[in-house]
Amino acid sequence: MEKITGSEALMRSLISEGVKTLFGYPGGAIMPVYDALYNHKEELNHILVRHEQGAVHAAQGFARVSGEVGCVIVTSGPGATNTVTGIADAMIDSTPLVVICGQVGTYHLGTDAFQEVDVVNVTSPISKWGYQIRSAEDIAWAVSRAFYIAKSGRPGPVVLDFTKNAQTELLEYHSEKVGFIRSYRPDPGFTPDAITAAAELINNAKKPLVLVGQGVELGDARKELLDFVEKIDSPCGCTLLGLSGFPSEHRLNMGMLGMHGNLAPNVKTNQCDVLIAVGMRFDDRVTSNLKTYAKQAKIIHFDIDPSEFNKNVPVDIPVLGNCKHTLAEVTKYVQPNEHKEWIDSFRPYYQQEYDKVIDKAIHPQTGPLLMPEVINAVSEATNHESIMVTDVGQNQMFACRYFKFRKGRSVVSSGGCGTMGFGLPAAIGATLGAPDRTVCLFVGDGGLQMTIQELGTIMEQKSPVKIILLNNNFLGNVRQWQYMFFDRHYSFTPMLNPDYEKIASAYSIPCRTVADRVELAEAINEMINTTGPYLLQCVVKEEENILPITPPGANVDEMVLEIND
Repeated sequence: MEKITGSEALMRSLISEGVKTLFGYPGGAIMPVYDALYNHKEELNHILVRHEQGAVHAAQGFARVSGEVGCVIVTSGPGATNTVTGIADAMIDSTPLVVICGQVGTYHLGTDAFQEVDVVNVTSPISKWGYQIRSAEDIAWAVSRAFYIAKSGRPGPVVLDFTKNAQTELLEYHSEKVGFIRSYRPDPGFTPDAITAAAELINNAKKPLVLVGQGVELGDARKELLDFVEKIDSPCGCTLLGLSGFPSEHRLNMGMLGMHGNLAPNVKTNQCDVLIAVGMRFDDRVTSNLKTYAKQAKIIHFDIDPSEFNKNVPVDIPVLGNCKHTLAEVTKYVQPNEHKEWIDSFRPYYQQEYDKVIDKAIHPQTGPLLMPEVINAVSEATNHESIMVTDVGQNQMFACRYFKFRKGRSVVSSGGCGTMGFGLPAAIGATLGAPDRTVCLFVGDGGLQMTIQELGTIMEQKSPVKIILLNNNFLGNVRQWQYMFFDRHYSFTPMLNPDYEKIASAYSIPCRTVADRVELAEAINEMINTTGPYLLQCVVKEEENILPITPPGANVDEMVLEIND
């Protein structure tokens, strides 16, 4: 057989796994791989980012909207350590990635060689699996195993540390396909007893409430969830990452859960008699005070990861398995039902929130632009069918509250890690993962500057990202907490900003600044109808607060709708 280099073997292994898009940045310890990549430009579209952190976030955006594994290639040392934030982010948000890092040759390992870092041990707490490839013979097996682990079961990031000698060694290449690992059960199936017990509890429920998590999207279970919810006639609340798992305009969708979620589903969490959690992990931003969380309710928890059962909230019936299958099974056994009185009891809370918060936020009559009115206007202008990407902070919370979704896989946001700087590179990845859809990025002035260099990637790739910069000259979320809980001590949260129009011009990105709401609709229309990228800078109210809010330590139903100055 023909002998090829380990680097060429990597290319063939990636192609065998169906990879078509790569995000990366070359360097000394990965140079043989990039040399091999030079001959595979037709099969592998490599996106040169401007920073390795951007490569991982871009791969996350790609994976979230496409359902495929995001793939990253970087060099050793600082190239590898620059990926750590993105790997941690992907781990907590269950995003499938394979991150391939260059490494010094095996003969230099442990000698503190130039740009040597023990990447496997650095990333082992924040990845599903890590492996150091020391021999070219291991490449096909390691790559196939990496992709299998990354995308199966509860998805997550995998790290391959690729020594330089393994990149240059010659081997007779044989493709491999790993589809089974003895110690790893990615899809545990389901227990019939749990299915029937859950169905019985649901059939006897008078006040059921379904909590929709990102597991619905990850398990491709939107249809199964819809069938289940409509059959039992249960109201739903969605986590931040689960927002597009259930249509926003459905009559049973009562809104977002959590600290800045909607009043009705939060209050009703502590009034329901059966709480049905689907693919969510009872994060502290959803539960608030665990001592009082849903103590009156029987709890059913659907999840593919058994470690999530009873981790934060004790559950009565754990239903283990992929929710695409377990929801379909439970739906067979539940009885068609109606809960009109229970559903109607949500309406007064919605009306209270609408009158005190929502109406004023999206229909202000005077004063400066508000973030919610901008977000609502963009959502309506795109017919609620575009992909929403956010950075982290007030832009994220407002976007998740006021953007609406008609299609699945439409939320790309840093949930568990809360990574500022996530938004811009993630939006680039989203345009490549779903090239037929409009990608709208909502970002604050603080988050944009953390990865602003990725405007260069947008320029080079002509990525059609619609960037909506919500500029309030503050680190807005921190400022709000300083306002509410730290005696208004604005300690290093005011922000001096650059001229974003000049920056956009330098990157050949069309830009417009809007400060008056009479121009807003026209500016949004111009942005949407411009081919390629666009930066719409909205000068918004500087000291705007996200409401409602569940204060730290409060019960989930103790939301504050108004702040008295």
